[in-house]
Amino acid sequence: MANILIVEDEKSISDLILMNLKLVGHDGRQAFDGSEAIASLKEFHPDLVILDVMLPYVDGFSLMEQKAFAYIPVIFLTAKDTISDKVKGLKLGADDYIVKPFEALELLARVEAVLRRIKPSERVYTVGNTIIYLDQRTATVDGISVDLTNREFELLEVLITNRNIALSREKLLDLAWGYDYFGDTRTVDVHITKLRKKLCLEDYIKTVYKVGYRLEV
Repeated sequence: MANILIVEDEKSISDLILMNLKLVGHDGRQAFDGSEAIASLKEFHPDLVILDVMLPYVDGFSLMEQKAFAYIPVIFLTAKDTISDKVKGLKLGADDYIVKPFEALELLARVEAVLRRIKPSERVYTVGNTIIYLDQRTATVDGISVDLTNREFELLEVLITNRNIALSREKLLDLAWGYDYFGDTRTVDVHITKLRKKLCLEDYIKTVYKVGYRLEV
């Protein structure tokens, strides 16, 4: 997975970001102001920087203007929400621009998208005796290929991308198939049952009481 530097002066937000990144397998380092961010680069070599704009000492835009993160992809995560701010951030070289307040799942998806662009590699995940090849949309159990429908694979990909995070049935329905999908939350239960049986994931796809499901790895 990736090494990610979080440059955010609000500790509660920084801690939340770090927790979610670690849940899906990334390693993170925190810096709480611009000067600390620059100093941290001497001992921590991030694959990606999540950067606030309004920081003590040296703000995020200034860090980009000084090319503090030259050759390192940057995602701005900030309360500055005007079009001019977004345009400025992107013109300074940021790979993405997310406005606070934000959803953790959206941030994780944006992180995954940037990392996929800069570090293209085959997305293969092993869970128990099951191997899932996300790019080929195939899966094997004990080396034997398993047939999955498009709907089953879309749900599986959401679970893998957000592994170790509890997702409600409504959120799974939305992320896997979109708001316009004609179905209800019972559709999720049916597909979860099929995935558990087909891929021998009974011990890994956990039911979270009164919430939904979590792929625990």
